[in-house]
Amino acid sequence: MSSRASQEIERLLGLHPKGFDLSLGRITRLLDTLGNPHLNLPPVIHVAGTNGKGSATAFSRALLEAAGYTVHVHTSPHLVRWHERYRLGAPGKGKIVNDDTLFEAVRRVADANAGQQITVFEILTAVTFVLFAEHPADAVILEVGLGGRFDATNVIPEPAVSVIMPISLDHQSYLGDRVELIAAEKAGIIKAGCPVIIGAQEHDAARTVLIETAERRDCPYSVYGQDFLSFEERGRMVYQDNVGLMDLPLPNLPGRHQLANAAAAIQAVRTAGFTIPDHAVETAMGTVEWPARMQRLTKGNLVDMAVPGSEIWLDGGHNPGAGMVIAEAIATLEDRSQRPLFLITGMINTKDPVGYFEAFTGMARHVYTVPIRSSDAGIPHEELALAAQEAGLSAEPVYSVENALKILRDSWDKSEPAPRILIGGSLYLAGDVLSENGTPPQ
Repeated sequence: MSSRASQEIERLLGLHPKGFDLSLGRITRLLDTLGNPHLNLPPVIHVAGTNGKGSATAFSRALLEAAGYTVHVHTSPHLVRWHERYRLGAPGKGKIVNDDTLFEAVRRVADANAGQQITVFEILTAVTFVLFAEHPADAVILEVGLGGRFDATNVIPEPAVSVIMPISLDHQSYLGDRVELIAAEKAGIIKAGCPVIIGAQEHDAARTVLIETAERRDCPYSVYGQDFLSFEERGRMVYQDNVGLMDLPLPNLPGRHQLANAAAAIQAVRTAGFTIPDHAVETAMGTVEWPARMQRLTKGNLVDMAVPGSEIWLDGGHNPGAGMVIAEAIATLEDRSQRPLFLITGMINTKDPVGYFEAFTGMARHVYTVPIRSSDAGIPHEELALAAQEAGLSAEPVYSVENALKILRDSWDKSEPAPRILIGGSLYLAGDVLSENGTPPQ
């Protein structure tokens, strides 16, 4: 079902070049024509990083909403509908923008641009600022699209806090092929004198660049592992910072990496000046949700096609760093029945498929590789199967997720425990799966 807003965005995609054009000149010009809505926002939590920025955004939203604040949230990309990029603050819980409101905003921004050269991502970012400036809320959580320094969101002059999550190699063609070059791009969201939160970094080189940038710009900063941290103890999460300790339930998002993501969010919202009582932090750990990030699918069209009793997980992580944390999350799922693991994977051609698959060596019994329907940049599924084999996995190309689930069901030995199935490798694939399953983000 196509909506008016979606049709208008598709029309713009036909007019303007696809992709990213890394500079801020055009978005600044457009915002000026619109009356600079980005200067009339509630306090902004600006989030960058290669992995974990979506989770940090989700935790920050859960924390603020649990404490009674209204929160606007910008994320990208979307999974099923363009509307998901814009969640408007409302008492209790924010809501994804409705179609009429989005259509009017997109039309206004496109009219203001008056056919000048621009990318659609820049138009959609201007739409973010128009929507968030015109609807009252207590806070804005703004997720960076790509990189940081030249990302269209980086026109915010004084964020309440800049958050930089784990950095690893991704988008090398845009951002550079060494982790410190990528860190320097992400550090572009650090503004003079504005507080900075540095999330858990696997690479010392990245951490060093971020700290040096914060010091050079005279920013107060907090570093994960130094100024705040979190760990699991007796099935609980312990959060610790300079204020003290908090004993919390484990987050609703599975995987040990989510403890560090939650810690960065707690530190960020407090640093941004919001009062979050301990009971609200507890509530947030249980209510946080983030579609397609270790999301368990329990009902829907595709679930019905699987081996009865299967455990099906969906994750859009798509680079070697994400592969490692997903593999670790799966390894720690408590399970006495020893379910065998199968992967159904599709990826786009800017990624490192062998690096992603290597994380699952010795864990996955078999990989089904699939094409991605919603992207023309998908790696051909035959080629992807060869990449999985190169990583040491047993793999075969099939035509679709549905096809893979049926093959598995028809050949299943009923004396075995039902399988654990991880569908992943791409946010495009994850979006297709949620759409086909009949369970889009709400």
